[in-house]
Amino acid sequence: MSSDRYPADLEISAQDFAECGWKGVLSGTIREGYSSMWQAFSAAAREAMEEGRQSHGKVLWLLADACSMTLLPKSINEPFKPIMVIEGKRSAIPDDLPDPEIVFFSQIVDGIDDPWLKARLADLVWLKQQPRDVNFALIAVDNYRAIPLDTETWVRGGDKCWQRAISLSLMLKVGAGERLQEMESSIVAVLSGATAQDGFLCHWLADLLYENSLGWANQVEIAQKLEALAREFDEQGDVHRAREYYDSASRWYKKASDEAKTAEMTVAVAESWVKEAVVRVSSDNPSHMVAASFYENAIQVYRTIPRSERAVYRVDDRLEELRQHLNESGDKSLDEMKVIKSPSMDISELVDNARKAVRGKDAVEALKVFANLHGGVNVEKVRESAIEKIRKHPMQAMFPATVMSRDGRVIAKRPGMSLGDTLNEDDEIVIRAEMIRDYGILVSIVVQGDIWPALEVLLLEHRLTEADFVHIARQSPIVPKGREQLFGKALFAGYDQDFVTMLHLLVPQIEHMVRYHLKQVGVKTTTLSTDGIENENGLSTLMELPEANRVFGEDLAFEIKALFCDAFGPNLRNELAHGLLDTGDCYSVYSIYAWWFALKLV
Repeated sequence: MSSDRYPADLEISAQDFAECGWKGVLSGTIREGYSSMWQAFSAAAREAMEEGRQSHGKVLWLLADACSMTLLPKSINEPFKPIMVIEGKRSAIPDDLPDPEIVFFSQIVDGIDDPWLKARLADLVWLKQQPRDVNFALIAVDNYRAIPLDTETWVRGGDKCWQRAISLSLMLKVGAGERLQEMESSIVAVLSGATAQDGFLCHWLADLLYENSLGWANQVEIAQKLEALAREFDEQGDVHRAREYYDSASRWYKKASDEAKTAEMTVAVAESWVKEAVVRVSSDNPSHMVAASFYENAIQVYRTIPRSERAVYRVDDRLEELRQHLNESGDKSLDEMKVIKSPSMDISELVDNARKAVRGKDAVEALKVFANLHGGVNVEKVRESAIEKIRKHPMQAMFPATVMSRDGRVIAKRPGMSLGDTLNEDDEIVIRAEMIRDYGILVSIVVQGDIWPALEVLLLEHRLTEADFVHIARQSPIVPKGREQLFGKALFAGYDQDFVTMLHLLVPQIEHMVRYHLKQVGVKTTTLSTDGIENENGLSTLMELPEANRVFGEDLAFEIKALFCDAFGPNLRNELAHGLLDTGDCYSVYSIYAWWFALKLV
């Protein structure tokens, strides 16, 4: 990495660091976290090399490399990743730094008075130097926590710095002294003094405490602060912020074992969706289609309220009212739909359109567009198409067929179709098999023509983190409480193109999500054996329950079955559960589509 920037054998010293002008570089830079420092040091390094100041140039390049790395604050073994990976090439990682350069960092750390730079270099020395010196970890902690706790700094990387300080302190345990308690006190103090003008800061700090099991002694105080800000945002008409604060307050009240307040906050979250639906249909650009999705979110949130608390808030009556609103908006949304005709196109046009759809947008808008590149299936139309195809070309359907696994096992059988005027049970199996076959073709086209090309653009233009996807999962009514981290990790793994990790995390969460929402409407999801042992039913059994279509809708229920638990399809749940998927299978179009499908759900 160094050979094209400075001679590989060029030696540098602490004196070179002192004279390279690093302070001037930072003072002349608009500070926006480590990325701005990386760019500033890189520019200064090029200038130094052009001027023949090779030693200074190498020092500045090393500082640029150190600042370029993306911090994954909770990782013990790999807390730094490259900021860019393009066409087989990547930016710097810690393993690119040879031992002499780590020694160099250890020699200059004490002379640095910028907390961002000092923390980063000390952290790299702690990570790479052998044997490890705990003093460098403590220097990193002290400088990470010296970074201000304010909204502007937080969104520019301060959040990761504070999380890293906490993670290191938790790792060091007693070796960190009182640092963890001091950080806890600092965070609680800033949280308590936060105002509505600080935006999401109080919410973010509460999450930081919660996710690290801190602040438990202040549970009620934190919950009340979050509730107060939620109500203030609500009065201002800022529904989005109010909802997030109500949701966070609900978590803290639940932690404090205050079931009544937890339910009250959950009701407020649900009603925020209702308010948003009302605003959407009464705006200058009304959309009953969007309003219907908001009503559906409200219904899903109300369903999470325990039955012991439902009477106080007339939850069952309110659910009935919201279902009526949902049906009304659904009916009116049909009038908003228009028939769009376009000439036939090959997949190259699909690819180009997908890339254009997400290119040049901010991260939030790009992700929304990405999640809606494909509208999903209309199971009624898929069924009609399958029946029409069978009737036009009956020969293949007339004869029974057997589906075999890759190791030769028979995993499904399809009977022959009667082709009579009245469809019988065997005919329905044939139709279902044909529907799933057509669905598989559609999935392949969508992945290759829409999802993958658009994902490549997203990865080039936006650096989203695991925390971003956990946040998205936390705001989704369909994600069960307590599963936000796992859903978020799965979604991030897919975004990071680690589909092995994604699939192993996602599939169990999809099954739990189905079970959770069925239980919420009173469906029995277990089977009692003759021995008196009650076992949870698997996804295949759950999706065969008649209530599954009612809870998830026919279209969504069909996709869940076709993707995860039908032997005529990829059968991802059962293949994964039995250890039958290899690495290549985890990168199949079905796996990639399953990730995108989950993102769209959330």
